[in-house]
Amino acid sequence: MSDTTATAGQGHITGFGTKGYRSFVLISLMLVYTLNFIDRTLITVVAQPIINEFNLSDTQWGLLAGPPFAFFYALMGIPIAMWADRSNRVMIIVMCIVIWSLMTALCGVASGFIWLLIFRVGVAVGEAGCTPPANSIITDYFPPKSRAGALGIYSMGVTIGGVLAQLFGGTIAGISGEDFGAWLGSLGVGGLFSGIDWSTVGGWRIAFVVVGLPGVLIALILLFTIKEPPRGYSDPPAEVDTTKKVGFFDAFREFGVKPTFWWLSMGAALVAFVGYGLISFQAPFFQRVHGIGVRDAAVLYGAPLAAVAAGGTFFGGFLSEKLEGRFPSAAAWVPGVGLLISVPTYVGAFFAPTIGLAFMLWIVAAIAHYAYLGAQYTVGTGIVSPKSRATTIAVLLLIVSLIGNGIGPLFVGLMSDFFMSGQIAAAGLSDMAATFNPRLCGTDPTALGENGPALCQAYADGLRYSMAATACFMALAALCYFMAARYFGGDRYNPAVPAAGMHT
Repeated sequence: MSDTTATAGQGHITGFGTKGYRSFVLISLMLVYTLNFIDRTLITVVAQPIINEFNLSDTQWGLLAGPPFAFFYALMGIPIAMWADRSNRVMIIVMCIVIWSLMTALCGVASGFIWLLIFRVGVAVGEAGCTPPANSIITDYFPPKSRAGALGIYSMGVTIGGVLAQLFGGTIAGISGEDFGAWLGSLGVGGLFSGIDWSTVGGWRIAFVVVGLPGVLIALILLFTIKEPPRGYSDPPAEVDTTKKVGFFDAFREFGVKPTFWWLSMGAALVAFVGYGLISFQAPFFQRVHGIGVRDAAVLYGAPLAAVAAGGTFFGGFLSEKLEGRFPSAAAWVPGVGLLISVPTYVGAFFAPTIGLAFMLWIVAAIAHYAYLGAQYTVGTGIVSPKSRATTIAVLLLIVSLIGNGIGPLFVGLMSDFFMSGQIAAAGLSDMAATFNPRLCGTDPTALGENGPALCQAYADGLRYSMAATACFMALAALCYFMAARYFGGDRYNPAVPAAGMHT
């Protein structure tokens, strides 16, 4: 680790530590965020095998993928963030990594729907302690002029995590239990697992264990390499007392009076509503609509889409930073432009007649969609004082989580079942709706008889229509970002003006 090379009172110009060490810290935190999203989104990569093994409807899957995780993520986010505004943020992140990594591994041994649900709640509790303290640390390492780019790089963890979840999860999930057991035997450690009947172990279970456990080692590395920076170090010196601790209501009085925060929160929540809804059913979409397997859906399509989304995240932060000198509110309105572009391209992708055309349109939509990610942190931290940033981001994420992750996947699942029922009725097969078992479309379609093709087509089209309808909410999100841009200039944090609720 390096000591700071900045002279006292010059942190707002130089930042904390050497340039090389700041870069190391930023990349390390981005990798932590990447790990966060690998473990969070892995379940969506192996969605269809879980749906098949536990015989779930799309509504049940939407429930598993959304509300419980979102509720506990939101419930724990604020108290952990308040703790981070008062205590060692690096230590908090380390402890949370250990919790979510172990819980991810336990998802692989879940014996039923309820146990999988419980372990997913454990993942949510751990992951609630990642982003608020990480954002707070970054703003203390980087001066204001560099934060949009730094937070844009950090935010790439979302989409890079999506890439790696697709690659690792899809590849491992495609391995049979017998092959994995034989591989362990070839390494000489098969005896440690002699009590396991590998023929009964699905690849999706192996994926959770293999992907989850390395997080414990990463947490230990982080503990010994990242230095906790002084709070407010990289902000202009005309500050409130940096030794003063603030409570939740102090922070709330600061950001709660600013329209930018509420427009930003609603915009980010609507984007997350669409994003979490679509990602939760992305793999099933490719498998049902285009008839490909879980591995190919993840490796050939899911991973590239996540990669270009990472590019969109970086591009959004880079463009905002470049435009900020001429357009001070660019960080808020650039995402709005991207979101408007994503609506027709997403809808086109879902109704494209070939997987190649669908993939190309989805690439454009993903780049435009994910340009918003860095902005929500740049704007959110830019309107409050250093001592309130973790709490402000936690409240933002609470709103985003409850509306986005809490409702998005469930909404897509409910609408998918609704549209599927309508398609079955339109095909004149209403009398078969009650006995139709959709899992047979992927495991044994011949068991459905002569009406099998029509029923499976309804199963696929129901999801297609649901995802298209959900994507249209991006237009409302864009409006919210444009409104946030309208107020952002006046709501920016000004160290020369005492923040509301902050008593010096």
